[in-house]
Amino acid sequence: MSETKIKELKSDIDELNELLQQAKRKKVQDLLSLEVRKLETEWLNLNESAATSATPMNATAIPTTSSSVSEKRYQVKLNGYGWDQSDKYIKVFVTLKNVQTVPKEQVYCKLTEKSMELIVENLENKDYTLLINNLLEPINIGESHWKQKTDMVVIFLAKQNPNTKWSHMTEIEKKFEDKRNIRLNDGLEKKDPQESIMSLMKNMYETGDDEMKRMISKAWYEGQQKKLTDTLNL
Repeated sequence: MSETKIKELKSDIDELNELLQQAKRKKVQDLLSLEVRKLETEWLNLNESAATSATPMNATAIPTTSSSVSEKRYQVKLNGYGWDQSDKYIKVFVTLKNVQTVPKEQVYCKLTEKSMELIVENLENKDYTLLINNLLEPINIGESHWKQKTDMVVIFLAKQNPNTKWSHMTEIEKKFEDKRNIRLNDGLEKKDPQESIMSLMKNMYETGDDEMKRMISKAWYEGQQKKLTDTLNL
């Protein structure tokens, strides 16, 4: 099922990129770019999950045995995180409700130069893990650390090469972005994109959230106003 989903997402991304290259108006380009990034993020998460584990992408609770028959612990795989950087650190933000209530020794990271795994043990009878493989650049394990905050863990991954800016979190994300840029610059065959773009915009409007609908309505309105102005000028 996940392989089929990955292939479908890849086909959607390729078609969106083709439409993006053909689009003329900036608002339409922005909307298409937003949709491409959303699908790329989903595609990357599915690929990383398939490469590192047979566990489904969504966090799945699996009962594990314990010394007490009455106590059950569950393994939960985390996939979502945010990140930022300074000159010295890559900062990874993992949201986890009530994590501040767990003893410090039960919240820790396993680090290598090119990977990190966050482990949170026995948070409301669940063990949580977040694994990030193939970091874009090597990290300094000895100078890395982590902190528990309210409903969040922040991991400070020390850069081996301070002041180096990371463009992406992982190597696979960078490779995917590079290939996408090459594809866009290769000069795909030109054709009238109006019908395909309008169909796509309609689908995005029907399935999108309130913010997406607002952006599409604004783009359509501004396009109509421009057409009217051009007609009056003639």
